[in-house]
Amino acid sequence: MKFTTTATLASLAALASAKDSRTFAVLRFNGDGFLTEGPMDPIVSPGAVSSHYHSIMGGNKFGTLVEGDQLGSSTCTTAKLNNDNSNYWVPALFFQDPKNGTFQKVPLFYMNVYYFFEATDDTIKPFPMGLKMLSGDATTRSPPKSGGALNLDPDNGIPINSVQWTCPRSSYDPPSYPVGSDGSTAGIVDPNNKGSGSGFPLYPCDGYASPLRQDIHFPSCYNPNAGLDDHANNMKFPSNVGSKQNCPAGWIHTPHIFFEVYWNTPLFNNYWTPDGKNQPFVLSSGDATGYSSHADFISGWDQNTLQTIINTCDAGDLDRPHLWHSSKEW
Repeated sequence: MKFTTTATLASLAALASAKDSRTFAVLRFNGDGFLTEGPMDPIVSPGAVSSHYHSIMGGNKFGTLVEGDQLGSSTCTTAKLNNDNSNYWVPALFFQDPKNGTFQKVPLFYMNVYYFFEATDDTIKPFPMGLKMLSGDATTRSPPKSGGALNLDPDNGIPINSVQWTCPRSSYDPPSYPVGSDGSTAGIVDPNNKGSGSGFPLYPCDGYASPLRQDIHFPSCYNPNAGLDDHANNMKFPSNVGSKQNCPAGWIHTPHIFFEVYWNTPLFNNYWTPDGKNQPFVLSSGDATGYSSHADFISGWDQNTLQTIINTCDAGDLDRPHLWHSSKEW
């Protein structure tokens, strides 16, 4: 989609944005790597050194401290859409050599962020400039209560599980996750997808253009009473109301963003021998289970641009929405 004038954007943004069915758009990033990397996390550790190393995409006003509309003054962004100066980041991934225990950083293969606009009675609005969000738990080493399946429903009595790992393989014999795993010694397979689950899989991924993928969903209901900086309390997932997803009264319904981070793990295939018991990848948080997968986001969007995308962009409603070759992309 191409944008021309501010007047055109403002006109399109005035359209209603409640949805009778889900639509989505796909944000890609330029270049062969991240904007920057290092022990930085302006959400959890503002102005200080982070407890672990992160890999960051987006606007170049990122730093250890990000406040207010700071990202709006970015002079460039790795996002392919210039009006998105937001920052998106995840913990870095490392390969630990089984022979000598040394670590090597795994390069990025590529990264997408899906912007889902769910069916809702609410009016979907842009993220406020400077909104800070975190999804996942960097401190956990325990499997989620939902097992290997995602759970984004806050009302079904099961704790939210917003993260998974996906590892397409030409054959799942032997399986990527042990049959009957309870998560204590290895990850747990998603009952609906042999190639996905909670925690790291135990065998290399060999799907076409699909190495090991880190999947993170973010909540889409913003509580303005909590404020932009209170990442622990300012967001929640919407409730299911019939066929629609609605936010609590007084909350703002924002886009549902979904990170796909493809790590170039095939580069290391010749350096380890799968045995169905151990795998060699470790998150920078020191986690070899993969359960602590998480991601962060600070909005730096031009408001009119994002509202226009919410109202008018539709890449279709694919059965497998992570497929990156949709017919309409930004």
